[in-house]
Amino acid sequence: MRILDVINKTTPYFEKQGIESPRLTIELLLAHLLQKKRLQLYLEFERELDEKTLAALREMVKRRVAGEPLQYITGETEFCGLRFLVDKRVLIPRPETELLVEVVIKQLGALGQRALPTTIVDVGTGSGCIAIALAKKLTNTGGDARATVYALDVSKDALEVARGNATLHQVEKIVRFLESDLLEKLPSGSPVDVIVSNPPYIADGELAELPKEVRDFEPVRALAAGEDGLKVIRRLVMDARRTLSPSGFLALEIGAGQRSAVEDFLGQQGYEVVEVAKDLQGHERVVVARPM
Repeated sequence: MRILDVINKTTPYFEKQGIESPRLTIELLLAHLLQKKRLQLYLEFERELDEKTLAALREMVKRRVAGEPLQYITGETEFCGLRFLVDKRVLIPRPETELLVEVVIKQLGALGQRALPTTIVDVGTGSGCIAIALAKKLTNTGGDARATVYALDVSKDALEVARGNATLHQVEKIVRFLESDLLEKLPSGSPVDVIVSNPPYIADGELAELPKEVRDFEPVRALAAGEDGLKVIRRLVMDARRTLSPSGFLALEIGAGQRSAVEDFLGQQGYEVVEVAKDLQGHERVVVARPM
C-alpha cells in the first residue's frame, strides 16, 4: 500500500471516529513512523509501505482511536519551538503555556534583569518545558547562562522525563531538578527572582467533563486541584512569600474564569497583581504578582 493510499483510507476512518484534524493526524503518525518531516510525505506519496511498517501504523491508529493523545503515541511534542519528549508520566505541554514563558521573559526585560544573573524556580515542572524554555532563552549565544533555574516536581517519574529533556537541549548544567512538594525542598538562602508555575487548576468535579484524551490518559495529579481548582495555587502563593525576593515576581497560569478569585487571594496574601495576560482564545490565562 502506498503512502497516499494510507492517508486517503485512514482520514475518513479517523473522521468517522471523531478524531480532530483527521488528515493531519495520520500524516503526523506516518511522518513519525518513517522518521520524515510531514511535508516530505508529499514528495513520497507513491512510496510502497512494507507489512512491518503497516502493522506498526495499524497499532498507532488503534491507540489514537482509543483516545490516546497523539503526543503520547509519538512520544514527543513541540513547545516554544523546541522538541520535548513526553509520555503518560507528564502532562502534555499546551500552546497557551507558551504565554507563561513569554510573560516571564517580558517581565525580566522590564526589570532590566535579562542581562543579569537571575534565579528562577519552576514549580510543578512536569516535562520540564517551562524551565528548559526559559533556560534556553536566557542563555547567551556564547553559551553563558544568565539564569539559574530550579525545576521542582513532587513526581519522581515526571522528573525523570524532565531530566531527559534537559539533556536533549543541553541545559542539564543550568537546570537543577528537585523532588519537592511545591517549594518544600528548595534550598534556603538566596532570594528567588522569579517563581513560575503551571499548577493543577481543574476543579475535582470538572474532571469528568474533560475530553477523553485528557481525562483517561494524562496524570490526574497534574490536573485536579480540589473543589474549586485553587487548592494548589493557594498553597503556592502562601509558600512563595518566604522565598521570593522583594523585587521578584510570581507568574501563574490559571484556568478560565479564575482571575477574580486568584487576584483576591493574592491581595489577601500581600501581593500586587501587575499583569494579567490573555491567551489566543481570549481567556485570562497568566497572572503576574509582586510582593507589596
